[in-house]
Amino acid sequence: MFSNECFALMGSMSWMGWLMPLTITLLLGLGIASLIKYLVSSNHSHREDRS
Repeated sequence: MFSNECFALMGSMSWMGWLMPLTITLLLGLGIASLIKYLVSSNHSHREDRS
């Protein structure tokens, strides 16, 4: 039900309606990926310091 309303709104906004959600999704994905990479690398560096 929500997806139908979302697609209708995106269709009425032409290419901007598709570009903005895709950009936001991409930025969120990159942010989460960099956060995970930072956490993993910080855990490895702490383990190397202890041993």
